[in-house]
Amino acid sequence: MAVLTAGGNTDQLGFHIGRAIDNGVTQEELIEAITHVTFYAGWPRGMSAMGVAKQLFTDDK
Repeated sequence: MAVLTAGGNTDQLGFHIGRAIDNGVTQEELIEAITHVTFYAGWPRGMSAMGVAKQLFTDDK
């Protein structure tokens, strides 16, 4: 997820976030990881990744 976020590859990110959730990563942990990467990769890429994560969390509820 970190590499996809840093590279701006949001097309594949949804799949990998889904697998992370399936493997027990919590919503809070995912948000924390994306936030951390955002400081290094830049705000636009981080917010794009956060949008993908938000969509997945919204769909799951």
